[in-house]
Amino acid sequence: MKALLLLSGGIDSPVAGFLTKEKNELYCLHFSSEKITGSQPTEKAKALAEKLQAKSFFVLDYSDALEQIVNSTERKYYFVLMKRLMIKTAEKICEKEKFDFIVTGENLGQVSSQTLDNLVSISFEIKKPVLRPLLSFDKQEIVDLAKSFGSYDLSIGPETCDALGPKHPATKSFQKIVSEEEKKANFTELIENLLKKFEKQKQKH
Repeated sequence: MKALLLLSGGIDSPVAGFLTKEKNELYCLHFSSEKITGSQPTEKAKALAEKLQAKSFFVLDYSDALEQIVNSTERKYYFVLMKRLMIKTAEKICEKEKFDFIVTGENLGQVSSQTLDNLVSISFEIKKPVLRPLLSFDKQEIVDLAKSFGSYDLSIGPETCDALGPKHPATKSFQKIVSEEEKKANFTELIENLLKKFEKQKQKH
């Protein structure tokens, strides 16, 4: 089966990729915020995709989309909306490219935004299966796996995904509110723009 891994430059998602690739073909998608954080996370993700021996590595710069979310929605829902934008865009890409499921490095409770309520909010109405191999792992277990897979040294360094995040993110969210916030940010337009970028990326491969 074909898996689409949402690959950051951090520790967790590459480990999720290694656990998935044993029985599946792995394709990687990195959401870049270079305008906000610089190019280092993208460079790390590219090196990690090579380490994973991914079939393909795609990069989508969603800096403008993140700024639109910050400027038009209630700040405490930023992380839920950010991840939901990634998942919804990835689902469309899966449909286009015939990928069977999405893989993320999300983990319950590791950061304040990754609560069970928020994971439900991130995934509601998503029809493509979303696998979270690290859901119940603790941080040390993930670090140990990263070291055993040889990805740890490539992953270490400052995390930048929270550059625009609030100091006090919502730990509980509701589908109705999340849907309303999506409309404020015009998710339909944001996803369409990202899919156009994906088509340009694909032409380079």
